[in-house]
Amino acid sequence: MTIQRINPGNRLCDATIHNGVAYLAGQVPEDNSLPIAAQTQSVLDQIDSVLAQAGSDKSRILTATIYLAAMADFAAMNAVWDAWLGTAGIGPARATVEARLARPEIKVEIMVTAALKS
Repeated sequence: MTIQRINPGNRLCDATIHNGVAYLAGQVPEDNSLPIAAQTQSVLDQIDSVLAQAGSDKSRILTATIYLAAMADFAAMNAVWDAWLGTAGIGPARATVEARLARPEIKVEIMVTAALKS
């Protein structure tokens, strides 16, 4: 089976597609100076974009891993996440962990795996 890469670079790509599944790289906010809610929305907007390029959407997410710099931001991040998902019953298998991220100003990073549309 063919492996397709979206926006490939030397170190990573935005997504790798194989056997009907899109594996997205961890997405981080474009503007790290924003509060957690705005950073989360930025990341979710990027996920929407990469999923669309891959031929999928948020309703087809199988798993999500959310990395927070501080668990104190859990409720604010979840409020944005819940609004983004919108439709009841499409929540993926998910884990949220506290982690030291690549730069101290980054508050959230999200990585998802999604099925492609048929």
